[in-house]
Amino acid sequence: MRRTIPVDEYVGGLSAELAIRFAGDRRWTVDTLYFGGGTPSRLGRDGVERAIEAMRDYIDLAPDAEVTLEANPDDVTEDTVAGWRRAGVNRLSIGAQSFDDEVLKWMHRTHDASAIESAVAAARRSGIDNISVDLIFALPEIVERSWERDVEKALELGPSHVSLYGLTIEPHTPLGRWRSRGELDEAPDERYEREFLFAHEAMTSAGLEHYEVSNFGGPGSRSRHNSSYWTGVPYAGMGPSAHEFDGARRRWNKSGYVDWLREVGAGRDPVEQAETLTDENKSAERAYLGLRTVAGLILSDAEVERASAWIDAGWASLDDRQALRLTALGWLRLDALAADLTLLRSRS
Repeated sequence: MRRTIPVDEYVGGLSAELAIRFAGDRRWTVDTLYFGGGTPSRLGRDGVERAIEAMRDYIDLAPDAEVTLEANPDDVTEDTVAGWRRAGVNRLSIGAQSFDDEVLKWMHRTHDASAIESAVAAARRSGIDNISVDLIFALPEIVERSWERDVEKALELGPSHVSLYGLTIEPHTPLGRWRSRGELDEAPDERYEREFLFAHEAMTSAGLEHYEVSNFGGPGSRSRHNSSYWTGVPYAGMGPSAHEFDGARRRWNKSGYVDWLREVGAGRDPVEQAETLTDENKSAERAYLGLRTVAGLILSDAEVERASAWIDAGWASLDDRQALRLTALGWLRLDALAADLTLLRSRS
């Protein structure tokens, strides 16, 4: 983690990319704006305000736009939130991850559990009540952690939204190196399933809707931005590693901050790669994205016959429109079920 955040440099780079990408285009009216990836709250009050000002030079925010900022708990104070709110932020996604101080230390997080509660309270005092809390589950068994307590502590805060992420161990990371040396293993499937289902029961019992495999929202509090991804709505992406989709073509920027900054500083589009989706790509994505939400996926008669075994197993249900909706148990098998449907469609 950088000790000094290059706010001027980053905002300058963002402005340069906007000028390259939007040159000559008509202004966009944007329904959702999401600042994430790398925890943008590290930009502080003024940095976030300036970044949004740079965006407003090229876009118009709809009157009821959802403007989300991902935030570390220890970056959230009444003063910073007040500044973010003045700039247009009306939703915070707070990266809590756990309410156990020892677990947070193991994750190399900079905050402790008390900072999470302080952040939520500060946000509400400064006028932002639409708050999402992130939690990570399925930690390695060597980490002593009460998942049940973490879920309960999150619910005690009364968030409007909760996102859950199962820990994955990637190569070329400290966890990946520890695993390669045999010093830790990923959580077994049984633990992953147990913790996922516990969270499902606890969250839904508390009045949150499990509207997408990893997300729970209170009434009217689904993430509009993320829901756009799952329904194929076009979106633009700026900054290092940012992805973009126009309905037919997907592109993504250079991932390294220095590489991205060098490109935009030279007046070049920082795209790393792009791909145009084939009909097969689109069909596979429709199946996967449809099954990961409560909206479900409309099936043909042949597909209904294929899915009957899943319904009998308690993995899915079917409504009068022949929309297949996965249950919590089914979501644990999302990849396999989506792949099976995609294969069936490819043969029809």
